[in-house]
Amino acid sequence: MEIQRICCGNVNSYIVSNEKNAILVDTGREEYCQKVLNACKMFHMRLLVLTHGHVDHVQNAAFLANALRIPVAINQEDIPLLKDNMLQILSSRGIFGKIVLSASLKSFKKDKIPPIVPTIFLNDNDVLDSYGISAKVIALPGHTKGSIGLDIEQRNLLVGDALMNMFYPTTSMLYNDKMAMVQSAEKISGLGKRMIYFGHGKPTRNRKWA
Repeated sequence: MEIQRICCGNVNSYIVSNEKNAILVDTGREEYCQKVLNACKMFHMRLLVLTHGHVDHVQNAAFLANALRIPVAINQEDIPLLKDNMLQILSSRGIFGKIVLSASLKSFKKDKIPPIVPTIFLNDNDVLDSYGISAKVIALPGHTKGSIGLDIEQRNLLVGDALMNMFYPTTSMLYNDKMAMVQSAEKISGLGKRMIYFGHGKPTRNRKWA
């Protein structure tokens, strides 16, 4: 199984593929739409997975799902965010967190999300075998209520914003529920040997996060 990181400014989109099939995880912002689409054209795309509902991860979802003719999957808890990112209150930790929160709130108020109609609702321990990819869904609430990750062959873990590597690898600097965020970080640590792929920043190896 291969994982291709597509850098969309400070946000990552990923293509998870084998020799026959591929899925797209998150989409970046609208200015990177064509970059992500061009990368996807190299594969037989089967599914678009959204790790959570924030605009920087989902803004291109409607366009890409239509262009690639693939369904959109998300956890149901985050569906309301697809219409209004302000519906789940965020808090921050640390100086860098306050900077990121300020920028995020400005974006949530200003940047529009084209209407998205998810048809697949992912929950903890769901598998994506029917889409040709050996991956298991991991519930990682805290950053948002419905944040999820994907455990790929028990070797690689896509965590969305449950963890961040914007300035340095750490637990999420922004959270809707601090206790849930810490528990999700502990859950990730407990999975053991994994390469961690962040929604923001370069991959690194799993460790004790909280």
